[in-house]
Amino acid sequence: MKRLVILRPEPGARVSLERAHSLGLDAISMPLFGVHPLPWMAPDPNAFDAVLATSANALRHGGIGLSRFGHLPLHAVGEATAEAAREAEFTHVSAASSDVDALLGSLSSELRLFHPCGRDRRDLSAAHQAILSVPVYAAEALPMPEGFAAIAEAVIAVHSPRAGARLAELADAAGINRSSIRIVAISDAAESAAGVGWGAVMAAAEPTDGALLELAARLGKKPCP
Repeated sequence: MKRLVILRPEPGARVSLERAHSLGLDAISMPLFGVHPLPWMAPDPNAFDAVLATSANALRHGGIGLSRFGHLPLHAVGEATAEAAREAEFTHVSAASSDVDALLGSLSSELRLFHPCGRDRRDLSAAHQAILSVPVYAAEALPMPEGFAAIAEAVIAVHSPRAGARLAELADAAGINRSSIRIVAISDAAESAAGVGWGAVMAAAEPTDGALLELAARLGKKPCP
């Protein structure tokens, strides 16, 4: 069984690590980003029909300003984001297990959506809905982690496109042979961002932490080609 390395920032890294251990995986956490809140001014809640939540971090770091929107329906990408919304005291929460495009495609084009988000975010201007995206947190790239060379011969869990791109950058800077590493990605976008040359790259069947780690367990047991 190959070691699993989890790159996502805290507190998500801790959640993934506990889930990995419950699956019997030899897993370690090596965050590549640190998350912190940004100052922001809440718009008038009356200008919106619902909240669009694409990141649990936005709900964890949005602060008191989010309380003004707690009465609105909230549409979340993924159950982890939905759970963060409930913890932030949103009362009408629905979760889609697919990506943001599929979620928006399931919603009325007439909706006016408030989208608390990260500073580095997907451009949603092509959506049929009227969406106001307001950055409430930032994920800053951290220096190369201590002991980064340990990723050689490991399975790497990539939870975002930014993590995939940062992994590739650091691996090349450290002179690590990409072909020695197997990658499990949470989405096709995260898989693409990691680039090519890895020993194996696979995307989870659905964009959830559980599906990602189950894939990691299967890939970690396969013999090297």
